[in-house]
Amino acid sequence: MDSSGSSSQDPTSVLRGATFTRSEGSPVPSDAVTASDVLLGSFDPARLHPLAGLEDKLDYLQLEDDQVSNMPGSGTAIPSRGWSDDLCYGTGTLYLSGLAMGGVWGLREGARRPLAVSNARLRVNSILNSVTRRGTFIGNSAGVLALAYNGINSIVDTLRGRHDTVGSMAAGALTGALYKSTAGVRPALAAATMVSACAGIWSYVKNRV
Repeated sequence: MDSSGSSSQDPTSVLRGATFTRSEGSPVPSDAVTASDVLLGSFDPARLHPLAGLEDKLDYLQLEDDQVSNMPGSGTAIPSRGWSDDLCYGTGTLYLSGLAMGGVWGLREGARRPLAVSNARLRVNSILNSVTRRGTFIGNSAGVLALAYNGINSIVDTLRGRHDTVGSMAAGALTGALYKSTAGVRPALAAATMVSACAGIWSYVKNRV
């Protein structure tokens, strides 16, 4: 930059009289973006994003949704990419279902509970207490059962080399027995029978739908 005048001059007059020159060997790029391109809409501002233009160059971002499990018997009505999908989806679904069922149970219980004083605020408080107590209990219990079942079921399928109703029922029996193992033999057997039956029905429905 060449400018005339001393440093004591007004900066405005210095800038008005300054001239700028481009050094040799630095040509203007052909695809350079100007202010006119942005204002006229001929340039997409999304291209300025740090990840713009990467497309499929980052392999670890490709989730491969259509790469389902190839284990025999795993082609059910609910596609799965492996034990991790079953663990996440199964646990989340049962946990939310348990919260909903427990909430309905608590709502009914709180609405029908007798109160010493008939008061709308006391009734609402009773309903909220019941919903919170029953909803969290059923939801947490269902989530723990689903977590244990899907983990055991994945181990059973890996050992047997296939996924079927028999393996699901065996995993359900082990899950129920483990869940009630501290309550005694009879409660453990009852829980094993109930969870095994539910797992068998669920597996049958998945294979037939």
